[in-house]
This record gives sequence, structure tokens and C-alpha cells, in this order.
Amino acid sequence: MDQDRPPQDAPQRADGGPAPSAYPFPVSYEYSIQHKARVERQLGFFAFAARIMLVVALIPVILVPLYWVIPPVSTLMLWRWMTFQRVERVWTPISEISPHLVRMVIAGEDGRFCAHRGVDWQELQMVIDDYAEYGDARGASTIPMQVAKNLFLWSGRQVVRKILEVPLAYYMSVVWSKSRMMEIYLNIAEWGPDGEFGIEAAARRAFKKSARDLTAEEAALLAGALPNPIVRDPRRPGPQISRAAQTRLRIAGNNGSAASSCVISRR
Repeated sequence: MDQDRPPQDAPQRADGGPAPSAYPFPVSYEYSIQHKARVERQLGFFAFAARIMLVVALIPVILVPLYWVIPPVSTLMLWRWMTFQRVERVWTPISEISPHLVRMVIAGEDGRFCAHRGVDWQELQMVIDDYAEYGDARGASTIPMQVAKNLFLWSGRQVVRKILEVPLAYYMSVVWSKSRMMEIYLNIAEWGPDGEFGIEAAARRAFKKSARDLTAEEAALLAGALPNPIVRDPRRPGPQISRAAQTRLRIAGNNGSAASSCVISRR
């Protein structure tokens, strides 16, 4: 049949007949060409996808050192700008933020912030044990992990996001000091229902004052709003945020200055 006929330039035997086929069965010449083109297209797609993944992976590698000296913005802030929503953020150096606020945030978000290098495996193991015993999953994100999420990832409870947070948290912890890590966190965290980001915008909205002038009680209320700043309002504290604030005040008092010494030891 025509489909089994070799092309005109196919190699010939000495007696003039066609050379034996490389395939153990008749193969259409046209099919082999189409198959080869399809394979090349697939390889091209995978190569393109690999290049895209490499570029995405290099973004944090390049930006983290730059964020030592320039104020970063979160992915949520970028999204709000792109969708023409309000964003209020006043970058505030850590030296201009009340030490009370630093202590309350550490007490509520990452009690061993000064002791670990990005990921608190001790706390993570406790979460795993609690889940295995009670079937109740609670968060175990450290402040570096939350910074990684806010700067480079997305919100949600997907396992893949948690996996990506770990190397990013370690990388940032190597590049930045503890003080810089806290400074960035306090300036990119979402802190209000209408595009308020960072502690300065939060303090002005809630108490009409600068972040440097916050009292311990005000700082505890602001820290208590962090898990859900869309719902929890420090201006009108309900039972939930009031309990959260009291918990942070108690933990901060029990921990003493050691828990925050890597950030405010010289104050």
C-alpha cells in the first residue's frame, strides 16, 4: 500500500530493492513525521513551562536582598491597586513603633520568634500532635512564614502554599535580621477592612494616634485583630477581640523581655 511505501530517497539495497525498515512492522512515513512533530511540540511546551517556573522561583531570590533597603509591598496590596481598590500604608521604621506593639504581636503570632530561624518545628510538632489527638487543626505559621505568604504567595489553607512558605522563611531569615523581619511584617500586615496595611495606618484608624504612642492595652487590641482584621475592630472591641487582647497581655507579661529581645533589646 502507499502508506507503507518508502520515500523516494530511502536507502536502497545492492540489488535495487529498498533497505530493511528500522521498525519491526510497517510504519507510515507520514505518521512518523506527525508523531515527531507532536513530540517536539510537547517538549517545547515543557521547556517553556520550566522557564516560567525558573523565573517565578528567581523573583524572591532577587527581591529579598532588595527588601533590605526598600519598603516591600504585599501581593494583596498589589492586587488591590490593580483592581482600583483603596490601599493605605505609611511605612514606619521599627524605631518609630511602640515596643508594646512588638511584644503583643510576638505574644499572639509567634512566641518563639527570637529563638527559631524561620520555622518553629517545636510548635509545628505540637500542632501535628493536637490534630492527631483531637482532629483540630490550628495555625503554626511563624512571622517569617507569614511574611513569605504576604510578599510572594497567596491566602488560603492549601498544603502547597505551606510547603512553599518553609524555604522562603528560611531564606529571608538568613538574609534579614530579626529586627528587619519584624519591621517588614508590621508594615505589610493587613490591619483593617478598607485597605489599611501596616501598623501606622491601623493605629491612626483605631486610636487616632501614631504607632509610636500606643499603650500596652491599645497594642494588645491591635494585635488581637490580626487573625481577622476584616471582622475584628479595635475601635469597638467585642468579646472576641477583648479576650484575644487579654490573652496577649498575659502571655507578654509571662514571657518577659526575653521573647522580644532580638527586636527591642536596646530600648
